[in-house]
Amino acid sequence: MGGSGCPVAHAPLPPPAPAGDVLAEATEFLHLFHAERRLPGVAARIAQVREEIAVTGTYRHTREELAHGAKVAWRQSVRCVGRVRWAGLRVRDRRDVTTVAGIAEELARHLAAADNGGRIQSVMTVFAPDRPGVGPRARIWNDQLIRYCGHRGADGSVLGDPAQVPMTEAALALGWRPPPAPGRFDLLPWVIETAYEDPTLVRVPRELVREVALTHPAYPWFAGLRLRWHALPVISNMRLRVGGVDYSCAPFNGHYLSDEIGTRNMGDRDRYDQLLTVARGLGLDTSREDTLWREHAALVINQAVLHSFRLAGVRVSDPHTESELFMRFCAQEERAGRPVHGDWSWLNGSVGWAALHAVHHRYYDPGVPNPNLWPAPRAYGSAGVPEATLRGRHDAARRRED
Repeated sequence: MGGSGCPVAHAPLPPPAPAGDVLAEATEFLHLFHAERRLPGVAARIAQVREEIAVTGTYRHTREELAHGAKVAWRQSVRCVGRVRWAGLRVRDRRDVTTVAGIAEELARHLAAADNGGRIQSVMTVFAPDRPGVGPRARIWNDQLIRYCGHRGADGSVLGDPAQVPMTEAALALGWRPPPAPGRFDLLPWVIETAYEDPTLVRVPRELVREVALTHPAYPWFAGLRLRWHALPVISNMRLRVGGVDYSCAPFNGHYLSDEIGTRNMGDRDRYDQLLTVARGLGLDTSREDTLWREHAALVINQAVLHSFRLAGVRVSDPHTESELFMRFCAQEERAGRPVHGDWSWLNGSVGWAALHAVHHRYYDPGVPNPNLWPAPRAYGSAGVPEATLRGRHDAARRRED
């Protein structure tokens, strides 16, 4: 979940479900909730929900239902290798917070709670559910709450994170002003939108963003690369679906798996692209592929991530430990009589994958169970220019409530 190998993304979310499907999902979820929590009264609760759906097209979860549903969504997320921790997820119910200012304040509190002095804890903050047939009451444009800008130069080159060029340009189109001297690790602002407020730029509280400078225990020159990364991966563009109810604004986090930073963020060609730089620092022969210089450089960057995060007292996992814990999770689920759904290609890391415990395990993968986490539609185009605001949905929502 948002770390430990958990950028969870599945097939596109279907359109809002008709009332009958909502009732079917609600009934299934309520049976699961009452059985797993060993609670009586499921028939009475289903009757209550049936009546509520007949009148409004949806229903409101209790705090306990929402918390358990969010945890089960993590437990069933097919691309997350860190699911052994699902029961420890802290769920913050903030469904009554519906303004941009209020959401921004709660996002700041989420960062503080999840950072936990570097001892990263898994947190999800759930805002108001979507309206049936209308859409989100709120959404965050950023894919994570902490991201670095991608500044595109006049010559087409990018300073910073190339993956964030579209979001950077979307922020610019909304009136954001970049730093006078742009750098490789400038924080992107948040863009928050509600049913009654247009997309709004919000400054990320810099004092709540913990960063780790990357150094290597054996190569002093590595510090001269001046690489760093933030400690906390908070996924903010996923849609939580629990018992037929969608929550398009439900940011959540786990903690980082080292190769998310070392291999993907730092190594990928369309990200910070540091493999060649590190290989040259190591004096490797980069003229031929059969020297495996890319693999060597990726391992060194991963070593730097693990060393630096642990030196800074920030929680991080290595792929082998995480894979072993995932197999423990599989055993626990099988003992509980629950099938483990999984996407094999996402559950095995990109560093040393052949030796990982989860490589030889097979998963139930036809379909994706609910509750779960799904990708929300992106709010801006590939060039960073907003394609549309929620104005039409705003007006429709007003008409429904008037």
